[in-house]
Amino acid sequence: METSTLGMRNLLKILGYFCLWIMAEAQMKIPPETVQQWASVFSVQLRDFTTKYSGSLLLQKKLKDVESIIRIAELDGGESLRDYSEEIERMLGSKMKSVKRLAESAEDADLYHEYNTSLQFDYYNSMLINTVDEDGNYVELGGEFPLEENEHFNKLPVNTQQSNIQVPTNVYNKDPKLLNSIYNSEGINDVFISNFQRDPTLTWQYFGSSFGFFRIYPGIKWTSDSTGVVAFDCRNRNWYIQAATSPKDIIIMVDISGSMKGLKMTIAKHTINTILDTLGENDFVNVIAYTDYVRYVEPCFRGTLVQADLDNREHFKLLVDELHVKGEAKIKNAMKESFKILNEARMNGQGSMCNQAIMLITDGAMEDFESVFEEFNWPERRVRVFTYLIGREMTFAQNTKWIACNNKGYYTHISTLADVQENVMEYLHVLSRPMVINHDHDIIWTEAYMDTVLPNTKELFNTKAQSLLLMTSVAMPVFSKKKETLSHGILLGVVGTDVPLMEVMKLVPRYKLGAHGYAFLLNNNGYILAHPDLRPLFKDGKKLKPKPNYNSVDLSEVEWEDTDEMLRTAMVKGETGTITLNIRASVDKGKRPLYLTNNYFYTNIAETPFSFGLVLTKGHGSLMFTGSVSVEEGLHDLTSPDLSIASEWTYCETDIDPDHRKYSQYQAVIRYLQGKEPDLECDELLLQQTLFDAVVTAPLEAYWNTLMLNERLEPGVETAFLGTRSGLMRLMRYAGTETRVAKKFLTPSDKDNLFTIDHFPLWYRLAVENTPGRFYYYPVNDKGVKYVIATTAATVSSGDKTAMAGAIGVQMSLDWLEKRFWAIAKQPSDTDCSNVEGVCPLSCEGDDLNCFLVDNNGFILLSKERNDVGRFFGEVDGSIMASLIKMGMFKKVSLFDYQAMCKNSHHHASDARPLLSPFYVIFALMRWLFSNAVMFLLDFNFCGLWHSDYFVDAHKQKKVDALQPCDTEYPGFMYDSSIKEANSLIKCGRCQKMFVVQQIPDSNLVLVVTQATCDCSRQFGPILLQPKEIKYNATVKCNRMKSQKVRRRPESCHAYHPKEDAKECGGASAISFSLPLFSASLLLSPVLLLRRT
Repeated sequence: METSTLGMRNLLKILGYFCLWIMAEAQMKIPPETVQQWASVFSVQLRDFTTKYSGSLLLQKKLKDVESIIRIAELDGGESLRDYSEEIERMLGSKMKSVKRLAESAEDADLYHEYNTSLQFDYYNSMLINTVDEDGNYVELGGEFPLEENEHFNKLPVNTQQSNIQVPTNVYNKDPKLLNSIYNSEGINDVFISNFQRDPTLTWQYFGSSFGFFRIYPGIKWTSDSTGVVAFDCRNRNWYIQAATSPKDIIIMVDISGSMKGLKMTIAKHTINTILDTLGENDFVNVIAYTDYVRYVEPCFRGTLVQADLDNREHFKLLVDELHVKGEAKIKNAMKESFKILNEARMNGQGSMCNQAIMLITDGAMEDFESVFEEFNWPERRVRVFTYLIGREMTFAQNTKWIACNNKGYYTHISTLADVQENVMEYLHVLSRPMVINHDHDIIWTEAYMDTVLPNTKELFNTKAQSLLLMTSVAMPVFSKKKETLSHGILLGVVGTDVPLMEVMKLVPRYKLGAHGYAFLLNNNGYILAHPDLRPLFKDGKKLKPKPNYNSVDLSEVEWEDTDEMLRTAMVKGETGTITLNIRASVDKGKRPLYLTNNYFYTNIAETPFSFGLVLTKGHGSLMFTGSVSVEEGLHDLTSPDLSIASEWTYCETDIDPDHRKYSQYQAVIRYLQGKEPDLECDELLLQQTLFDAVVTAPLEAYWNTLMLNERLEPGVETAFLGTRSGLMRLMRYAGTETRVAKKFLTPSDKDNLFTIDHFPLWYRLAVENTPGRFYYYPVNDKGVKYVIATTAATVSSGDKTAMAGAIGVQMSLDWLEKRFWAIAKQPSDTDCSNVEGVCPLSCEGDDLNCFLVDNNGFILLSKERNDVGRFFGEVDGSIMASLIKMGMFKKVSLFDYQAMCKNSHHHASDARPLLSPFYVIFALMRWLFSNAVMFLLDFNFCGLWHSDYFVDAHKQKKVDALQPCDTEYPGFMYDSSIKEANSLIKCGRCQKMFVVQQIPDSNLVLVVTQATCDCSRQFGPILLQPKEIKYNATVKCNRMKSQKVRRRPESCHAYHPKEDAKECGGASAISFSLPLFSASLLLSPVLLLRRT
């Protein structure tokens, strides 16, 4: 009985499994012919809708009508390169002439000035201007200083009739030397004004004095930082340092023996960081820490010099911060190692091949080191040695001085934190001596940088193109011409002016480069100054911040298809030529890959370290059509209310005449064409094309208005738009602001979809890479606001050439798409299901099916789940996406980002300048107070404590998920349109999942219909587009860090002059080596060693 019952149960189980199998088999029946029919019907409705509401056929017809009067020409990249590079040379040449006039004026003023120790002189202090006391009187050094908002100076309130003076907090603003120097520089004010009148495109002009003050034109109100101090010191700025000295190789030697513990080590670290801050990308550096053995702070850099770019400087700072004291000091071996590195670099043609110096940071030098200098440095003394005696003990001061004075260096004593800045700067004055004595006025151009001093920096971050946020400065040293001080080589300061790189790149007309063309600039080190793919900012929470390595992005990191670096090498060497590269580009924030063939044209910019590159895309990017209409006819259509032009492009130069700065580009164009502003300098070819485009596209305005007035608009159609190569745009808002879903689309804040200085609109770039006349559809997810854009290219032909005339499209809400699609994607209720196994009738709205509209890059336009719209399909259903990739329907494209930021959880010292936090300072001071109370009261500079360098939170140490620069690889996907349909079964455990994929004709879309009841997520994970960090092993990482790419050294070098007075070595005459004194020092050393351990 039990046996028969058991058998019955087994039989029932088998029957149950069989029934389940039958049901599974039934669910897998998705007829491909049904899906094909849905796709075909939907294609017709989609095409009719977008064609009707965009007016694309009308635009193409109007272009056809004018083909007999237009001309299509192939752009000559070489000729364009010459024209634009000459324009850039003229512009930069004008800036250099302005700086030369400033230098001459400053030197002449000093020549005829006699120093007056009792000089009483009031000047406009930029911190104090327009400030009154309690009685309503202007404070001393303040006074009334008119300020007026000026468009040319980023809408800052300025005074274009007067410069004023900024003095750092750590400089006494009534010091006699300072007052004499400020009085001297008064004459520069007239040159500032005349320069600006000669060249109205000039921005900030300035004179940075060696005494620390900063004269800036136009005058502004300077604001302190959050702590109430002025940290800005012009002598720390790159333009000052580069102009004051020639390129240099620096070895920093720091004593980390036991006697350096406590505040001494803190001062030493701050000294190292300050020295590092004085270096630039034309300099080379290494840092050695020594006790009884030699230790490279970065073992990877053993025995070599590395370029002092921002990356390496910040890397050194992090490592220096981790140094700990231990053992006793043995300077001799460390000194030998330093000389060997510098000598080998010189012999092998490495490093700067100019100045060489060793920076010795110690609290005492006790060894017999004369033999080291005899072996490595005497008698030529090619390597200067600068010594920094740390702490208040003076026991070994004479020995430390002797080292500097006998090696053409300089000795300084740093007993407090406040002493560091001034004492470090002394070495720059020593290195400048040969250049000053020889009166070589070398003009320098700085590396690209982001000026964060001015108060509206945050606004610029959010409103300007990232790729053009940077600027460069042109600067020139100012020397004393007085004969009596000639051998001293007195540097008075540096004059300069800023050049926003956006203004330079505006000289290259965007319309001539086409949808994917661009121009770029790089310097002699291969680092980018301007490039559309340069991204110097990153988002830290809600704030945009400069990346730690924002100005040391190499050309090879954005033009990464140049694998052999042929383009980079030729440009760095200053050559002129052309090269063709097949590249993988991407648009839409890197999500959509494109295969392009680019022609690169390049040349150097005379009298600068810069090279200029021009890129034209092969095919439509190299063809341009021109047409002509009368001004009267074109002007009528140009004033249509639905029309606008690219506000960031230069149709007319409004920055030359101050009276024109009030005009927008559109206003300037209209006034020029009306004859109201005949003095405006305008791009005649661009205006001619804009007028022609206005006439050809004018019928679209009437067409769109007719639809609005006479037709019953379908719900969901919101905006029609078009754009032409001339930057002209027309748009029609079919839906009001209240009902429109895409409220931001094509508004001034929608930079991605407008013509800007560094790119064409996204919809334009996508359209021109698609078949003309066929619409390209893609989803937009703007912070949760979702909609769809359809766009297509319009062309014009002449002879055997066809050029892109523009793009036209329509923006719609998801409502229309869903309504039409769900109505089509279902079998009628009266469908004959008698011979159908499984679910019948089928419906995409039903629970049994999941249906998706997916674009050619794999992004979802339509799904039952609205949250899926805009997401990558592989993220939603990895099983089907994996099958489509395997079938070849979608192909993976590997893309790389060498400007990425990755999370790196560790004890992190801020990438800002590593200064001391208040807590760290107080703790160190308390320790010192208890052990050295009396000497502390005598020696410590309390005023210096309030210098902002010490009271900022840039050095807070905390456990954070810090974002650090990294390299990443990420995938993109492209649909192979030759595969029009596919279907298959996916085995997923106990079920099999059927899917059918069908191309939507005349579009870039595919319809994916899949069984909803079979879950494959356990067997197939999602396919994500997230970038993956490229991890390098220790050896590769080390080689990458210390590798020196091809670079072009600056042409001038001033390392030696026979008339240099090397006796000026730190407040004392040259010190002869005193054997008795040195012996006494050695006798005392055992006593001090007890303190070291």
